[in-house]
Amino acid sequence: MHTKTFIICIIFVSLSCNSNNVYSTNAKKESQVILSNDINPYRGINEIPLPHGFTRTQSDPGSFAAWLLNVKLKKDKMVYKFDGTPKANQNAQFAVMDISVGDQDLQQCADAVMRLRAEYLFAVKKYEDIHFTDNGGTVYQFYAPHTDKNLHQFLQKVFGRCGSASLAKQLKGTAFNDIKPGDVLIRGGFPGHAVIVMDVAINSNGKKIYLLAQSYMPAQDIHVLINPANNLLSPWYEADDAALVETPEYTFTKKELKKWPEIISLR
Repeated sequence: MHTKTFIICIIFVSLSCNSNNVYSTNAKKESQVILSNDINPYRGINEIPLPHGFTRTQSDPGSFAAWLLNVKLKKDKMVYKFDGTPKANQNAQFAVMDISVGDQDLQQCADAVMRLRAEYLFAVKKYEDIHFTDNGGTVYQFYAPHTDKNLHQFLQKVFGRCGSASLAKQLKGTAFNDIKPGDVLIRGGFPGHAVIVMDVAINSNGKKIYLLAQSYMPAQDIHVLINPANNLLSPWYEADDAALVETPEYTFTKKELKKWPEIISLR
């Protein structure tokens, strides 16, 4: 990557999760920390209860969807920023994932999506498929040694050079009625934002519901989102005919749902 391109990319990434978007009507300002003593009773994504009449969609063993179901959750429901301080808005999360955020302001929205994807590929030993592309088309490939330490060092580099704009180019569009775990609602831009689909369920009438998770700006714990538009269904979202998906801190259009391309290893 040329020096000029690198500088521009860093500036853009710093804006990648800004909440000032034309669709959002409910963005929160970090003005006052709202503390909570709530304890999360669920140990993992797969224990989050379903509404009556719904069952989780089947996931192939070894798939990204199956891996996401087993992501562990913390008992503490507080979202902390990379510097160890609580995020001001503590009203967005249903639960917090037991995944490190690091000590730098890097693992923001699209970065959290890439982190989960990379951790999955690492867990199933598909090391050659751990690669991401920056906005200029440069590919960052994970190479040996295939250790946790090397993976996290690699991801720090990726987080500094890639963001929502580049990830939106790397992903492929998909129909909302075909929503699956691992899909990403993403608006690539400067600013932009991204949230990941963690789970999908369906009832006998074919109605689908899904869970969303995000990190945000500044870098913070990855957390499962509540549904601010439907308290009775929350934290699940309904895959209905509405054009918009309103999350606690951002609003997407349903045309912004994307999926990962088929795994084709770089050789």
